[in-house]
Amino acid sequence: MPLPSKLTRLIPCLMAAGLALTALAAPSAAEDRPAKELFGAKRLPAKMATNPYGSYAKGCIAGAVAIPTDGPAWQAMRLSRNRRWGHPQMIALLEQFSQDAQKLGWPGLLLGDISQPRGGPMLNGHASHQVGLDADIWFTPMPDHRLSAEEREKLPFTSMLDKSKFLTVDSRRWTSTHAKLVMKAASYPQVERVFVNPAIKKKLCDTWQGDRSLLGKVRPIYGHDEHFHIRIKCPEGAAGCKPQARVPAGDGCDASLAWWFTKEPWSKPKPKKDDKPVKPWYLTMANLPKACGTVLASASPASEQEVTYQGNGGVSSTALAFSGGGDTPANSIESVIANDTALPAIVPIPIPRPFQ
Repeated sequence: MPLPSKLTRLIPCLMAAGLALTALAAPSAAEDRPAKELFGAKRLPAKMATNPYGSYAKGCIAGAVAIPTDGPAWQAMRLSRNRRWGHPQMIALLEQFSQDAQKLGWPGLLLGDISQPRGGPMLNGHASHQVGLDADIWFTPMPDHRLSAEEREKLPFTSMLDKSKFLTVDSRRWTSTHAKLVMKAASYPQVERVFVNPAIKKKLCDTWQGDRSLLGKVRPIYGHDEHFHIRIKCPEGAAGCKPQARVPAGDGCDASLAWWFTKEPWSKPKPKKDDKPVKPWYLTMANLPKACGTVLASASPASEQEVTYQGNGGVSSTALAFSGGGDTPANSIESVIANDTALPAIVPIPIPRPFQ
């Protein structure tokens, strides 16, 4: 049966309207996607002037550079993650730190995660490391040979803790050189914080004989028994970078450390009878600075080599580098990192441990 002529004329209009609505809905659907999927898919940085935007745990970076997989005093690990990108000041600091570490008697640095090519939320493992100003350093010293790609993926972490005791450093693994390494990282003016496990902070408080004013930069946090985390300040002139609150005065060997040795940080929240299951929540582009949309959409450089750090603050197309390609509950960790000055007014001071 033929359709009425008016309806026949109306059908194309309805189809066009439907397509228009679909087109309007598409950007909204993209905005609703987890931002970690969008940033995690980018293999190269934004070809823009270098700038971090937002905060350490809610931001992105334009114009990041890669640290070469191998240097005179470092080797980058877990290459398949493609997370050896950062602000040039961060990469330059790692180069300097690796050389200074060797002067302390440390063979060289094994570099963990820095940032993704354009920063932003990561697919797994971190809530911070989003603006290219954070870097993880393994407590495992660099081996005396160049690691293969497979070794870099599979070499296990080495914990500095005695797992048979509560928050206690393993004296069979921890050495005075480990202590010097952490404190050297804290000594650089641009370094704002060095995150370590509370047991390691306690060990330093008990044993460090050097300049104790630097101990205040060493902050206790969950995990961080297999690596330590260096965070540098927002670079001068980076107006879009949101700084963290200043570290409190003092060495931090006080009630703020003692809190970690109470039950409160480790107790699981008690569920309420009427609590409904909490849906997973992820950062979307709407949660990030507007500039991150531009960073995400920006063109890429022609190659990774073009934006690989060469040394002494520069990048060069002649630099040799390559990149490849366990989830942890990061939100609770990052909430403490972001608010590490907010602690109970009165907490018991732990009994000093004997030197080991």
